[in-house]
Amino acid sequence: MKKFIPLIILIALIPFATFGQQASNEIRQENSTKFAIINAKIYTVTNGIIENGTILVNKGVIEAVGTDVEIPSDAAVYDYNGGEVYPGMIDSGTQLGLKEIGSIDEAQDFDEYGDITPQMEALTAVNPNSEAIPVTRVSGVTTTLTMPAGGLLPGTAATINLFGYTPDQMYAGSKGIVVNFPNSRRSWRQTQEQADRAREQALEDLNDVFDKAELYAEIEDADDTRYYPEMEALANAIRGEVLMYIEVNAAKDILSALEWIEDRGYDNVVFTGVSEGWRVADEIAEAGIPVIAGPVLSTPTRSSDAYDAAYKNPDVMQKAGVKVALRTGDTENARNLPYNAAFAATYGMGREEALKAVTINAAEIMGVGDTIGSIEVGKKANFFVANGDPFETKTQILNVFIDGYLVPMTSRQIELYEEFLDRKPGLQKYPVTEN
Repeated sequence: MKKFIPLIILIALIPFATFGQQASNEIRQENSTKFAIINAKIYTVTNGIIENGTILVNKGVIEAVGTDVEIPSDAAVYDYNGGEVYPGMIDSGTQLGLKEIGSIDEAQDFDEYGDITPQMEALTAVNPNSEAIPVTRVSGVTTTLTMPAGGLLPGTAATINLFGYTPDQMYAGSKGIVVNFPNSRRSWRQTQEQADRAREQALEDLNDVFDKAELYAEIEDADDTRYYPEMEALANAIRGEVLMYIEVNAAKDILSALEWIEDRGYDNVVFTGVSEGWRVADEIAEAGIPVIAGPVLSTPTRSSDAYDAAYKNPDVMQKAGVKVALRTGDTENARNLPYNAAFAATYGMGREEALKAVTINAAEIMGVGDTIGSIEVGKKANFFVANGDPFETKTQILNVFIDGYLVPMTSRQIELYEEFLDRKPGLQKYPVTEN
């Protein structure tokens, strides 16, 4: 493989400092620890808001949620004194773990040689020690969809939790083939006629490879079938065993993709990007296809569009009846997911729907809504505690839990901030002494 090989300033409040130290010693060592969070305002997302609520966690799973939860005598108890608890946010499109330093090839592992490489799995290339991971999770983002890029069929994306020593430990249970649907946009080097020809050729190539994959899926059990990894990966998508993430943005291309899907009869499809989804929202809704929109913090796709077209895009689709999740489409700035959601909320979507778009909607679209995405009994203890609205820049994220583990609230950026916090101009760290 060529490339599948890889502010928020948090000032901890005093009442929470003792908790963080205790929990880091008691919880992170063993996931069998039983603990309860009490006196918290719990945003369950799926079952309303619980004032002065309690969450009981056992072996990394939520065992009880409510106001009258009986706390076992062997459970550690942590009083958040009015802090707000939210499900861990989910960024539904990043390259976290696959990309580190843009100027160094060895630190990038998201792009494979060739246009047709659906068998290349992002999960195998995830670097659990990526500096971008702690930078992201201290913002309250506990899960991401990490995606390959480049080519017509660049590989298989994976949903990962942002805590673990190995990719397998991080795996959150969902994969999907990435399809870069042929687009009609022309580069500055092309005429529109050249762009149209290139699109037609790409669409012909896409149909050809899926024709072969459908044939492979039909004859796979025959005695003379030989292993064909590209076709095997696509056959899994055709059979509905994994999702198909179709990257498509221009309105014309979205309509073409809808027609392509209907002709082929695929129903395990998710549209990603959809920057002009607002133009054809009714058609997407009628097809029943969920979308992963974003980045919301973006500029309009056409110079004639209103400045806020990208900000309103999720709301227009959601109001048309489309299930919407959000993504940053970034790596080092996946930490800005809360603010992408904030802009969507401000420009029509509303706080409640925007919160769903980065929690339960994202989880359900990826097929992991039974384990993450909301604070419910039986789900993984993926949540964070804040001192206010996480969509506001002034809010501090106090603690983050993933799989019931209290993760360290530190990152490369926090360390740099603290290192230079008390630095005085002209003062050397190691003063020169006279002989």
